[in-house]
Amino acid sequence: MPVSRDNTRGWPAVQFETLPWEINEAIPSSRSVLRRHRGPYRAAVLLPIADRDLFLPPDLQAGVEDASNEVTRFDAELGHEIAPFSSVLLRSESAASSKIENLTASARSIAEAELLSPGRSNASLIVANARAMTSAIALADHINARAILEMHGELLKVSTPAIAGRWREEQVWIGGSDLGPHDAMFVPPHHRHIPAAIDDLLAYIDRDNIPVLVHAAIAHAQFETIHPFADGNGRTGRALIHAHLRNKKLIRNVTVPISAGLLANTDSYFNALTDYRDGNPIAIVEQITRASFAAVANGRRLVDDLRTVRADWQEVVKARRATNTWRIVDLLLRHPVINASFIAEQLSIPKPHIYRSIAPLIDAGVLAEFTDRRRNKAWRAPHVLRALDDFAARSGRRNGATT
Repeated sequence: MPVSRDNTRGWPAVQFETLPWEINEAIPSSRSVLRRHRGPYRAAVLLPIADRDLFLPPDLQAGVEDASNEVTRFDAELGHEIAPFSSVLLRSESAASSKIENLTASARSIAEAELLSPGRSNASLIVANARAMTSAIALADHINARAILEMHGELLKVSTPAIAGRWREEQVWIGGSDLGPHDAMFVPPHHRHIPAAIDDLLAYIDRDNIPVLVHAAIAHAQFETIHPFADGNGRTGRALIHAHLRNKKLIRNVTVPISAGLLANTDSYFNALTDYRDGNPIAIVEQITRASFAAVANGRRLVDDLRTVRADWQEVVKARRATNTWRIVDLLLRHPVINASFIAEQLSIPKPHIYRSIAPLIDAGVLAEFTDRRRNKAWRAPHVLRALDDFAARSGRRNGATT
């Protein structure tokens, strides 16, 4: 069926307004560069989309429906064994979303940062992205301005707390020079327009007469065009996709790693956002549709790999079935780096009993200690971490790849 009832109106391209600019001449630069950044600049002005309608070509309509069915089936398949895979898939999605922004780290670094050392490293920023994804899903019942600000707050509260959870209060631009927006690839709306643009976006998200993947793709592109934050717009916008899918009940159980699908061709993803701003929303719908198919395929492979790891452990671990050792085994599928305090918190096992429960896992090669401390020892599960790194490698990042 069509996405809308009316295709007489084209999708609105971004308009522009001319605004004054005062250059910061204290930034060292050549006279010719300084000259280019003097005088007024042009910033985007967004037309409302809350009541806009869109028709898709028949082949893309069919693709959207097939992708939606795959996403729903994947979510349903894991619904009965949600505990291990929900957290692993969410962590993998946050790592992929961060990689689009050139933030990379190994699965081991991410897991260690999650447990041991929050800070400003790439791994810690990816952990913050996972918190933002978790916040997005928790707030999915009510997608409003407060929810978006909370997602952003979780993302940046450690790395840049001064701007975390706050709409930007300055002009920003994408590409170009620090001197000004004159040579930028795109100049988002002036910050005075942000509240009205967000209200319009939320009114669009509130609709219930649009296929969910199309709805999420358009809302994501509009959010990225508004660019409402001084930093973290891409990661917050991709977290918003998952809140949207959960809000509209396309998924109920797990995070489908759509950002990992977008990694297959990041140039096409960014070009689709540019096309959207030029009044062509079809490209971003195509990108999210392709990413959904890729996400399901890669997600299934990760789940299969983790099931194989768990089956192999079943063969090599020498412990009675109803012991705390096996409870720790199941915990490792969700959190592949652990210490005694974390085990005690998660499983309510008294600390004096933990080392005895862990010993069979060390003997079987399931766990490896990676600290030299007598106190506060920590262990990692190499097989799980390898499966997560393999997932990331399959996602790849192939700028300019063909699709």
